[in-house]
Amino acid sequence: MLCYSFCGLRVASVALFATLSVCQATAGDVSPQTGESRWALVWSDEFDGPDGSRPDAAKWKFEVGGNGWGNHELEYYTNRPKNSFLLGGNLVIQAVKEKFTGPDHVARDYTSARMTTKGFFEQAYGRFEARIKIPRGHGMWPAFWLIGNDFGKIGWPGCGEIDVMENIGKEPSTVHGSMHGPGYSGDNDFTSVYKLPGGVNFFDGFHVFAIEWEPGSVRFFVDQELYATFTPSRLPAGRKWVFDHPFYIILNVAVGGVWPGPPDSTTVFPQAMLVDYVRVYKAQKGS
Repeated sequence: MLCYSFCGLRVASVALFATLSVCQATAGDVSPQTGESRWALVWSDEFDGPDGSRPDAAKWKFEVGGNGWGNHELEYYTNRPKNSFLLGGNLVIQAVKEKFTGPDHVARDYTSARMTTKGFFEQAYGRFEARIKIPRGHGMWPAFWLIGNDFGKIGWPGCGEIDVMENIGKEPSTVHGSMHGPGYSGDNDFTSVYKLPGGVNFFDGFHVFAIEWEPGSVRFFVDQELYATFTPSRLPAGRKWVFDHPFYIILNVAVGGVWPGPPDSTTVFPQAMLVDYVRVYKAQKGS
């Protein structure tokens, strides 16, 4: 999510190294050679459990704490039902304005949730997509992103990070797609933006956010529209491409931080990110 724990502080960045284009591509693309779908589903969560139930504990775990997460965030991430639950066929990650002190004695004025597939599911390459309705309001920072599974061994940004979707509340019609690695992180990451036309805001409805990741290429999509492609050829001289190993998934809603700024008097709580599904595909052989 632009910065992982213990990374440097992050401010709004300029789009760098993005090859921009517009086309149509979906997980149902048909191979002209075989007539079959290009992608095969290998993992998903449809969040179809009973209303009020918890996320599937065999697919997700919670990252808990209020240490700012390297970004001076203002929330305390909890594993409480108040901050994450299923409702109407969606996962709800809910940010609440409340006084909260965690077991580590850290006190915060907001709570939220941060969920990860670490230890349950990780994959190198493929199509990663989620259908999401983001929260609204200054200071909100929802994200759908991936972290390299060697984070615990080599740390960030050497492990690599792929931000499939991030939004900051003061930019309601814009989302960011970014990649971080050693020597191209923080303000110097690969990043590009997608802006909805006609003054439409992302919080007004659901949108599908996806990447298609292959050796030497990561393509970013919103609602089937390709808007950025990142490749090793765009790296600064001497920098290493660190996107050839498995990554795991993170979903979270941060409150505040250096990049989005804090909530203001116009921000109404609670705010929630709704996730209809998360799906991961692998390329079919020969496609």
